[in-house]
Amino acid sequence: MNIRSLTRGDGVVIGAAVVLFIASFLSLYGVDCPTGTSCDLPNAWDSLGLVMSVYIAGIIGAALVVVSRAMPGRKVAGLDLGQFGLAFTVFALWTAFWTIIDMSSAGAGMILGLLATIALAAGAVASPLVPALKAPLMGAPKPQTPQPYGAQPGVTGGAGYGYPGGQQFGGQPGGTGGYGYPAGGQQPGQPGPVDGAHPQPQPEQQGAAATAQQSAPAGDFSPFWFAVPVARPLYAEDGSPAPIAELAPGTWYLAVEQRGAALVAQTQDGRRGVLQDTTGIQRG
Repeated sequence: MNIRSLTRGDGVVIGAAVVLFIASFLSLYGVDCPTGTSCDLPNAWDSLGLVMSVYIAGIIGAALVVVSRAMPGRKVAGLDLGQFGLAFTVFALWTAFWTIIDMSSAGAGMILGLLATIALAAGAVASPLVPALKAPLMGAPKPQTPQPYGAQPGVTGGAGYGYPGGQQFGGQPGGTGGYGYPAGGQQPGQPGPVDGAHPQPQPEQQGAAATAQQSAPAGDFSPFWFAVPVARPLYAEDGSPAPIAELAPGTWYLAVEQRGAALVAQTQDGRRGVLQDTTGIQRG
C-alpha cells in the first residue's frame, strides 16, 4: 500500500470517518433532564439498524475509498473498490438525513453524525473532480540522484565498485587507473567521466535507452529518463482499464514513446505501459 498516493480529498474522508465514529457514542436525542436528575440517553449503539446503516456504513465506505486510492486496480465483482465506497457513503448520508428529519429532537450524536456523513460523501465524490482536493496529502520526496555505476554513497572522485578514494578496479596506487591507464584518464572505448550532480542510468538501462533511440523515428521523439512526483498507475498499451504497474516516486523510468499527452514508459523489470498523467514529471 502506497500512502503517498493519497490526496487531500482522502484526508477529508478519513477525518469525517473519525468524527462519525465519535458521534456514534453521543446521544441520539435531545432531552432536558429535570434539575437534580440524570438522563440515560441512548446512543447509536443502542439501535442496531441505525448504527449499521449510518455510522458503520459510513466508516466502511471511507475505508474502501482510501484503500482504492492507495491500492489502485483492486476490484470486487468487476467494480472498483472506490465505487463501492462511494455508494456506502451516499447511503449513510441518505439514511442519516431522513432519520434526523423524522426525529422531534435530535441529539448531539445524530447532528454530528449527519454533518460527518455530509463531509464524507462530499469528499468521496469531489476528490477526483476538484483540483484542490486532488493535490497530494503528503509531500512527495525528491527523486534520489542515482550513483554512477559501481560508486558507493559518500565516495567522491568516481571510485570504482567497492574501492574507496578514486582508485579504479585493477588500478595501481600512485596515479594509474584501471589496467595501467592514468588515473582520471579515459580508457579507449569507455565513457568519459560521470558528473555525480546529475542522475545517471545503470548500464543495462543505457542499453535499453540506446535500443529505444534506434527504433524511434529521427527528429520525432527521443527517449528520456523521468521520475514521477507521486505514485501513478501504468496502464496496458492495449487500452485495458486495469493498471499493470505503479510508478513510484524516487525511481527513474524510461519514456520510449509519446502518444499525445501520454507517455509509453518502461519499468526497470522490462514491462511497458502507458502513463496517462504526465503532469509534474521530472526529466533526467
